[in-house]
Amino acid sequence: MLREHDKILRAVMVALDIALITAAFYVSHLLRNHFYEALAGLHIPNFYKTYPLSSYVSMLPVMLIAWTATLHAVGSYQHTRGKPMLEIQREILVAGGISLLAFTSLAFLLKLDYVSRSLIVMNFGLSWVFLSLERIQLLRTLRSLRKEGHNLRFLLVIGTGKRARVFLERVAQHPEWGLKIQGLIDKDAGLIGQEILGHRVIGTLDGLPEILEHTLVDEVVFVVPRSWLEEIEPTILYCEQLGKKVNVAMDLYTPQIAKMRFDGLHDQPFITYQTTPDKIGQLIFKRLLDIVLSFCLLIALSPLFLAIALLIKLSSKGPVFFKQIRASRSGRIFAMYKFRTMVVDAESRLEALRHHNEMSGPAFKMTNDPRLIRFGKWLRKFSLDELPQLYNVLKGDMSLVGPRPPIPAEVKRYQPWQRRRLSMRPGLTCIWQVEGRNRIVNFEEWMRLDLQYIDTWSLALDLKICLKTIPVVLFGVGAK
Repeated sequence: MLREHDKILRAVMVALDIALITAAFYVSHLLRNHFYEALAGLHIPNFYKTYPLSSYVSMLPVMLIAWTATLHAVGSYQHTRGKPMLEIQREILVAGGISLLAFTSLAFLLKLDYVSRSLIVMNFGLSWVFLSLERIQLLRTLRSLRKEGHNLRFLLVIGTGKRARVFLERVAQHPEWGLKIQGLIDKDAGLIGQEILGHRVIGTLDGLPEILEHTLVDEVVFVVPRSWLEEIEPTILYCEQLGKKVNVAMDLYTPQIAKMRFDGLHDQPFITYQTTPDKIGQLIFKRLLDIVLSFCLLIALSPLFLAIALLIKLSSKGPVFFKQIRASRSGRIFAMYKFRTMVVDAESRLEALRHHNEMSGPAFKMTNDPRLIRFGKWLRKFSLDELPQLYNVLKGDMSLVGPRPPIPAEVKRYQPWQRRRLSMRPGLTCIWQVEGRNRIVNFEEWMRLDLQYIDTWSLALDLKICLKTIPVVLFGVGAK
């Protein structure tokens, strides 16, 4: 459930450790010579100026290997999220002591007389300080983000028995995991409304479709008795259809001698079924690209923003920006921003125009929409009205590439298989936009293109869609 995220966290920590140990290597050499110059007049025995830094560069790889190997050996990269700060400091101190002993022993055996002992001690001391500060700041940042409600995973737990209660207790003991339980499901309708360890039973297996429609759920966790295994299969298949990640607890037996190989949450094993991309590293890189590119584009296009704002003000009374509530991953809602291209009361006039809808299904598309303001059609033709969504990308509501965010009222009219398009972060552009845009009037074809994107997602696909979007936008291909 958290294993892939832990892998990324460990990789980040190793990369930061290597960078800081390297920094300590250079800083310690600088400080050692600075102290020599400051104390030169005191004639301290055996305290000499060190050799140039180039003479010691060959030591750096050995130090890096010694540090990272010992940090791994003492468990500094394991279960970091919930460790007390004092334990983290102790692990780094022990790893530093072992590394220092190993390095000095190696220097003695190889008779590296040119290596200053004070330089070595200063280097390992600075490395310990840098690594300790890094861990403290990293964990404080992660825990602060959790407390503020960022990056939470919302769970629906199927089961209320003994093993389910153990799971609930584990989650409660580890708030740093960022898991929030939205409710419990049981077969017995008589349990609805009861609270178990602070969590309410909100429905039964039969009522799960309606619950998933109205409740924000990222993952469904099955912690059920063995007798339920055949009965939960239709529920698992339904969750698959919706694009919900499913975790099934597999600690079904309590062996007396044999040891279980755990692959799940803490010491509780799960089998996970997932229809969305599980390339966590690439998804994080995608998010970093979103932040960098959206920020740069907002700065670069700011003169164009001012020009468009002026056109809107000259052509129509009302605000420059149009804000609309849209649906994101797993049904999260957010305020999406666009340049206003319609009259102020456009929303209230929609129902009167519903019979002109040229798109099958719940979405609304209409050529020559009478609600458009003077420059509205032109702004839409070249997708200039979408530019404020770069701010949504920067905030994290959207991505540069992904299924277009729907209106919540449209989502309510989706068929179950169409809801899977909400399993990824929505985007500014997508396959639908480059494959036909508004020329595609069949809603189901639009949905299939979005699901095709989710099923085949990669960074290379995002790049391909971005490159295809450029001529589509520049020449207004398929716009209405």
